[in-house]
Amino acid sequence: MKRGFYTIMAAQFFSSLADNALLIAAISLLIQISAPEWMTPLLKLFFGLSYVLLAAFVGAFADALPKGRVMFMTNSIKIVGCLTMLFGAHPLFAYAIVGLGAAAYSPAKYGILTELLPAEDLVKANGWIEGLTVGSIIMGTLLGGQLVGEQLSTMMLSIDLPLIDTGIDTAPQAAIAVIACIYAMAAVVNLRIPDTGVRYAHQERNPARLIIDFAQCFTTLWRDKLGQISLAVTTLFWGAGATLQLIVLRWAASALGLDLTQGATLQAVVAIGIAAGAVLAARVPLKRALSVLPVGIGMGLLVMTLAVFRRDSVPPIVFEGFGLQVPLYLVVASLLLMMIGGLAGFFVVPMNALLQHRGHVLMSAGHSIAVQNFNENLSVMAMLCVYAVLVRYELSVPTIIILFGLFVVTSMLLVMRRHRMNMRRVDPLTLIREGRH
Repeated sequence: MKRGFYTIMAAQFFSSLADNALLIAAISLLIQISAPEWMTPLLKLFFGLSYVLLAAFVGAFADALPKGRVMFMTNSIKIVGCLTMLFGAHPLFAYAIVGLGAAAYSPAKYGILTELLPAEDLVKANGWIEGLTVGSIIMGTLLGGQLVGEQLSTMMLSIDLPLIDTGIDTAPQAAIAVIACIYAMAAVVNLRIPDTGVRYAHQERNPARLIIDFAQCFTTLWRDKLGQISLAVTTLFWGAGATLQLIVLRWAASALGLDLTQGATLQAVVAIGIAAGAVLAARVPLKRALSVLPVGIGMGLLVMTLAVFRRDSVPPIVFEGFGLQVPLYLVVASLLLMMIGGLAGFFVVPMNALLQHRGHVLMSAGHSIAVQNFNENLSVMAMLCVYAVLVRYELSVPTIIILFGLFVVTSMLLVMRRHRMNMRRVDPLTLIREGRH
């Protein structure tokens, strides 16, 4: 791999690490200001709003300038959002600013790979980027949980700068200050990303034409017999994943008696499972990608078992070793969440690969990514709105989990039924080979 690729990886790691740590810090800040509980899912909704509203424009913006400069500019927007949260802006508003930067960052991050690397290295490069992103999710979630935890936050707040009043007096503020420094590190790395020298002759600037072009790409992908199946699955996955991330926090508190820091650790366990499932799914060839659809049903069924699992449902056994004491209920919960994550990673990776293939065949990669981001984040917003309403009307955590699992199972059954109807007269292997609709 070229040296510039590793610079891109470093920039992506620090930026994504800060994104995920900031979510936990923002949740802690909402708790501190006694915000109603239904506001918590709105954090990710506000973050994803820019992906939906700007889907038709961010691709053209990413191609109008050198990608490294675009990544620096959009990462700077994230820093602004982080600092506004630190200095008193409402967490929802501030996290929306961070989402604005993330929406414009994404097409530049993936687009520069095609400019920097030969085609034969793209699959390997995307694998590294996705693996690194999962790693940053795990580490960012853990970091955010530790930063707002009592032990680390007390140590940070005890640091005094002579003659300077920083105004940082609470654990969430201290956490956000550290996260702002991580964003700054990402910005410094962005400046080291090489200019590939690739320039695009013309980028459409007329908003109306950009929207029309995006709508055509959107329609093309949803009408394609394989594109619509893979897009439906990835759209469902990201919406369900964002909701599950918050459900795990509430479930950890109500069923296991864990605080936010400990609940964030369980979130990381799900991400570890996704990474493991993704590694196993890498062995599934593209021509057999559709064979993993039933795994999505298994994931939905397994999620529903969380509704009946509680701290007192297992014997009070404690495992000791390496100076640690781990209760049996925490071991069982971690294994259960890791299995859920593993099934999710195993069934979504082949679908994502198939979607990228169909997008490449039917349109440009940039347009395909824009359509995919639009659908996935629209799903995130819709499912988080529903979740917020359920929390607002005080449905119990087990009830929410059962409804969530049933939704996933039903959606996957409908997708599989649609796929069978599509393939009655057409061989999917022929579609993959020939690139037909």
